[in-house]
Amino acid sequence: MEWENQTILVEFFFKGLSGYPRLELLFFALILIMYVVILLGNGTLILISIWDPHLHTPMYFFLGNLSFLDICYTTTSIPSTLVSFLSERKTISFSGCAIQMFLGLAMGTTECVLLGMMAFDRYVAICNPLRYPVIMSKDSYVPMAAGSWIIGVINSAVQTAFVVQLPFCGNNVINHFSCEILAIMKLACADISGNEFIMLVATTLFILTPLLLIIISYTLIIVSILKIRSSEGRSKVFSTCSAHLTVVIIFYGTILFMYMKPKSKDTLNSEDLDATDKLISLFYGVITPMINPLIYSLRNKDVKEAVKHLLRRNVFNK
Repeated sequence: MEWENQTILVEFFFKGLSGYPRLELLFFALILIMYVVILLGNGTLILISIWDPHLHTPMYFFLGNLSFLDICYTTTSIPSTLVSFLSERKTISFSGCAIQMFLGLAMGTTECVLLGMMAFDRYVAICNPLRYPVIMSKDSYVPMAAGSWIIGVINSAVQTAFVVQLPFCGNNVINHFSCEILAIMKLACADISGNEFIMLVATTLFILTPLLLIIISYTLIIVSILKIRSSEGRSKVFSTCSAHLTVVIIFYGTILFMYMKPKSKDTLNSEDLDATDKLISLFYGVITPMINPLIYSLRNKDVKEAVKHLLRRNVFNK
């Protein structure tokens, strides 16, 4: 094969927004601000879910996991992206790229599964309230959250292992902000049909299956809500799951558009298509984790009260 006589790559270059220095500075400032908001917002949700005894429930346990997940997910890529915006030599080692790819994919898969678990929790709470303490006991929701993390790690380990075994010997310019798995696979000088099949299977199992669980859960929830005669009662019940539903729509809307949209051979390497991919990746990789705590805090009275209590306690302690 031709690639056997070529030099094996030891590092990659990020194309990002090269050639647009002013735009890079603008994106650096915007992403830095968003990253700070992500750390503060999600960090606050984690603290109140631990310290406030009123929030020691399955719903807020899952929410705390989601916030921690968003912090980990963004930390795997945002710091290196910010550094690349200010650096003339936007490089990353092969091993560093593999680690970043593994962590990003693991966090993304875990979030998909965790959102499915949260939808099931809302279904039980609304449709089977009397059995909720039994079904969603600590012996149930802790393994459910742990299982989400384990599934994410296993899926990422398998896909990353198959990608790093590909030969990379020609083009080493990643047309992206970070080591995103699809962008890396495009650089391989070998047939990647096997990797694409593995990704298809993983997408079906760990993205579409949780999405199906979410759709079924919320269909049953909506049916249950419509049976409530009081409009005030319907509004109260819907408010308990509207925040999660909003997060699901934003997260799955962007990730499905990126990974499930058709790519023809003629447009696979198109600059316009890649630019679209990068912007979408930025949306679900930065903006979604930033607005998650805002959505849950603005639409949840318990969270608002817990934040106020935390702030008052800090003020009085000072």
